[in-house]
Amino acid sequence: MKNKQYYTVIMAGGVGSRFWPISTQNFPKQFHDMLGTGESLIQKTYYRINKLIPSENILIATNEKYQDLVLEQLPGFQKEQLLLEPVMRNTAPCVLYAALKIQEKNPDAVMLVAPSDHWIDNENEFLKNIETSFSACSQNDLLMTLGIKPSSPNTGYGYIQFEKEQTAIKKVKNFTEKPNLETAKQFLESGNYLWNAGIFVWSVKSIINAFKDFLPDMHHLFNKEKTYNSTVEKSFIKNNYHRAENISIDFGIMEKAANVHVLPVNFGWNDLGTWGSLYEKLEKSSDGNATVGGTFLFRDAKRNMVCTQNGKRVVIQGLNDYIVVEKEDVLLICPKENEQDIKQIAAEVKEKFGSDLV
Repeated sequence: MKNKQYYTVIMAGGVGSRFWPISTQNFPKQFHDMLGTGESLIQKTYYRINKLIPSENILIATNEKYQDLVLEQLPGFQKEQLLLEPVMRNTAPCVLYAALKIQEKNPDAVMLVAPSDHWIDNENEFLKNIETSFSACSQNDLLMTLGIKPSSPNTGYGYIQFEKEQTAIKKVKNFTEKPNLETAKQFLESGNYLWNAGIFVWSVKSIINAFKDFLPDMHHLFNKEKTYNSTVEKSFIKNNYHRAENISIDFGIMEKAANVHVLPVNFGWNDLGTWGSLYEKLEKSSDGNATVGGTFLFRDAKRNMVCTQNGKRVVIQGLNDYIVVEKEDVLLICPKENEQDIKQIAAEVKEKFGSDLV
């Protein structure tokens, strides 16, 4: 029996520009089947969460231009459960909008905030961890996040330092943005650092109170009685959303509040933020090549990440540690070590070739 007090907002408004040229403004990565599983990332996320949370209690926050994509990929999902953002404003406004909308329906609700584009291997373990978090936040005034036990000194993630205590749920001591390699190694050695996955759980009361304390202007802007789940909600958001501060929930609330806690978890998580992270997730040949799409012949070529259209026959010789992505009339060839440049490459492509390609 699914708990009616449990709610979720799935955040699906990003563009995923580091996955260019597959991910574009008109068709971002969350709507793609990035790993060739037969389901897009948003479909995988929705069906995973729906095992625990009633479908009517799942909201999806996305840019208004992706409305049709969401409804097309999730048949049966109700349009009223979409939080359509007229402009991009980072995660804090999105979370407050969702919390106020949920509060109007159920003041005692506990909510999960989850990105739409993450990969999770062990879904049962994930759901167990979410239930643990829901239970804690139902009984206590907590702002909780799930911290991934690090498997390497990865410099692409933010880190959470926690107090060493003999409890499953730990008090958060500090948040650190993406560190350099030496610092990341020190974090791992200390044993009380976790990767910040951007997955949160709290009661609507706790998070709304946190907005009152730390982002009062935003709380004042959004906190209008008899607006949410009414006929005026859409026009209110259209007229006011752009006025919200462009700030993340991490900077705006989590790094300031005193009641922030973390549950260390290990359910096979990958944020699928870059072609390199996709490479890590995919099965590889004996030469370390990972592929999506066509049929491949590699000759003296190792550790490449190659993605092409289905049916394409691809021959690669003498190329090591490269990202090769082909999509319709675009071809990207980039060293894996320079994958962080792809976001900037996409910006230059827009300038040189026009916005149609990005």
